[in-house]
Amino acid sequence: MLLPYNRNAAVAYARKWAMSRNPNYYNFDKLGGDCTNFASQCIYAGGGVMNPKPTFGWYYYSANDRSPSWTGVEFLYNFLVHRKSDMGPVGVEVPMEEMQPGDISQFANETGRFTHSQVIVSVGKTPALDNILVCTHTYDSLDRPLFTYEFTKIRFIHIEEVER
Repeated sequence: MLLPYNRNAAVAYARKWAMSRNPNYYNFDKLGGDCTNFASQCIYAGGGVMNPKPTFGWYYYSANDRSPSWTGVEFLYNFLVHRKSDMGPVGVEVPMEEMQPGDISQFANETGRFTHSQVIVSVGKTPALDNILVCTHTYDSLDRPLFTYEFTKIRFIHIEEVER
């Protein structure tokens, strides 16, 4: 069964927790960063459905009982875009012009490896780096303009729907 993705709920969660931590989730800042954990929390707030399949699912029950896709940049991308299951959020990589609040952007470093996730919370009439705002953890930010980050490459993941 397909459910709509509640973008407003994802954005509200992102703005509420951007500068602090929800005590229901472990803070991974000292273990490589909390950005994708935060992005997953926001997606979950907008969809409400996890995928409990070991290894290839998308879930969080505790710091020691979570899928790689909940906290790993590449793993989240692969779960959303290259689906191998029938439960949870569904994403597709799109150009910047198709971004909407509640979607995800990810940065690559100088080696081309994607290492950071952030949640898009606002998009201007004409999407461009200077009028897209994001919230994120690790480099905690609330409504930060996307153009203020340094990155070598960027990709955008549009959350289409949620499968239950």
